[in-house]
Amino acid sequence: PPRSTLFPYTTLFRSSALQKYVIELAIIIILIAGIAQFRSPIGARRGNYTAALALALAIVFVLVANDVHSWWIIVPSFVVGALIGYVVAVRVNMIQIPALVAFQHGAGGVAALLVSFVELTRTSAELTPIGTISGYVGLIVGSATFAGSMIAAGKLANKLKQQPTVYRHHNLILLLIIAAGVALTVAGVLTGGVAQQLLLFGLIAMSMVLGVVFAIRIGGADMPVLISFLNATAGLAAAFVGVVIESTLLIAAGATVASSGSILTWVMCVGMNRSLLNVLIGQKKTKRGPGEAKPVAPAREGSPDQAAPQPAADDPRSRALAALDDAGSVIVVPGYGMAQAHAAAEVARLAELLEKRGKQVRFAVHPVAGRMPGHMHVLLAEAEVEYDKLFEMQDINDDFAATDVVLVVGACDVVNPAAITTEGTPISGMPILNAHDAGAVIVANLDEKPGYSGVPNPLYDDPKALLLFGDAKGTVEDLIVGLEGGGAAAAPQPAADDPRSRALAAL
Repeated sequence: PPRSTLFPYTTLFRSSALQKYVIELAIIIILIAGIAQFRSPIGARRGNYTAALALALAIVFVLVANDVHSWWIIVPSFVVGALIGYVVAVRVNMIQIPALVAFQHGAGGVAALLVSFVELTRTSAELTPIGTISGYVGLIVGSATFAGSMIAAGKLANKLKQQPTVYRHHNLILLLIIAAGVALTVAGVLTGGVAQQLLLFGLIAMSMVLGVVFAIRIGGADMPVLISFLNATAGLAAAFVGVVIESTLLIAAGATVASSGSILTWVMCVGMNRSLLNVLIGQKKTKRGPGEAKPVAPAREGSPDQAAPQPAADDPRSRALAALDDAGSVIVVPGYGMAQAHAAAEVARLAELLEKRGKQVRFAVHPVAGRMPGHMHVLLAEAEVEYDKLFEMQDINDDFAATDVVLVVGACDVVNPAAITTEGTPISGMPILNAHDAGAVIVANLDEKPGYSGVPNPLYDDPKALLLFGDAKGTVEDLIVGLEGGGAAAAPQPAADDPRSRALAAL
């Protein structure tokens, strides 16, 4: 085909294979340099821009090096895609981020399956055996990643139920689907033309069913593991597509995503003290011990069964304010409930207020806190909490015993002592933050219901636990007002004719 006149430097990219690889290597180095800056919130912002620059350069390089002429299609596609991405990015909040991330993994999967399908069915070029195998792997993994990511996004967005859906003979169903996929793959390799296309459509459908059946069994508590795993599979699919189209850049980018997703998956499994196989194939049902409740999802803000704050005889808010007023050291434990209540900014204000009073304030973040890896870190960074005040579980767990007050905001399973004292529960053996070792524990959760694991939290029965059930944002605001007004004496006191108390007494 005639060379494009739109870019006069096309000959530079085509002049030699060495120049092409040098340019590709430079782009890969820029991408890695961007990722290397993700160690702090400030660096992460620069890193995102750097990585975006690398991907933009990669897009331009691929288009120019391959002498693409159909700019009347390419340019409008870029504009439409960029506008959609921008609108979604500026409108999404931190509660929606996990569902958006899952959706983006699905978008990567569907892109891989589309490119694989085109390369396997086009007749203008003959694929090598390795290219053919890579095409089928990219199509299968991409299709399964897309379907599984849609299920994950639905669960994270509360469009699907959070609890695992387990079919009878679930593992056998998965094996049968995989066997059918292998059969369709072999048949597709041995045929061509229209028959091959029909077999590929069948393989795509079978792979999507595999993704649905696989992901629907993962419950809300295991979502960080599923998100990380789908991140890895999306990257893996992209890397195999890179092999098909012989793109070094796509192989490198896909392999980077696959390796980082695999590392995140391992970190999440370590944080839960469970093997990846145990998470993916489902736990065997265990007999619930005395007093254990069936798994239930936490009530959402504004739900009818939302618990109203209960004024105790000695007013736990006054005791909480007194404890904070007297404390020399405070550790804050954030959880997904903090995101649901939009309370991160208030928690940051409270921490700043306590620091101004000369108290040491730190944040303890469990690896699986939130609905995706790093969820709490991003949420607190958005609230402008300094990164050096955020501590991982292994770095702060020994300090709880010497801490005066722990403030738990919207967290349950990650501070549930049942994980280390009770056998046979979904969280048994999972490392937790040792909040129960502190001098006092202020619990600012919505209610006393169990977390996603369904295991009741004995911390709530501990005499040193001050239970401030209700909307976390309102609870933290009350603490701020009380401290700014002079401590425990300024705590809001329930009126004598408090309608909530009278209504509850009547009930």
